[in-house]
Amino acid sequence: QVLLVESGGGLVQAGGSLRLSCVVSGRTFSSHAMGWFRQPPGKEREFVAAISWSGGNTNYADSVKGRFTISRDNTKNTVYLQMISLKPEDTAVYYCAQDRQYGRSWNLPRARDEFDYWGQGTQVTVSS
Repeated sequence: QVLLVESGGGLVQAGGSLRLSCVVSGRTFSSHAMGWFRQPPGKEREFVAAISWSGGNTNYADSVKGRFTISRDNTKNTVYLQMISLKPEDTAVYYCAQDRQYGRSWNLPRARDEFDYWGQGTQVTVSS
């Protein structure tokens, strides 16, 4: 059984920072690209960022470029999302997900159906 557990969400003022973590167990973490998605209230789940299995390649949604950084530590089976300069429109439940494809380094996944395992989500609320 593959398990993804997010943490690090919370309430922060606009302009503040948060770092989300996602620990993965049950499938070789270092062999799969990872992604972060978010679901704002009343909206569809949307892509935020992805990182290759090695960490050498990343991809971001335009709305977070320059403010969010995805990284991973394969020795800790953990993927991170560092968020700075947060805005009220970043308010959402944030989910991590694991790429269903093995060993992807390029053409990183962005669509929901490219990921087969998901965490339960962590709430991020940015107040104005």
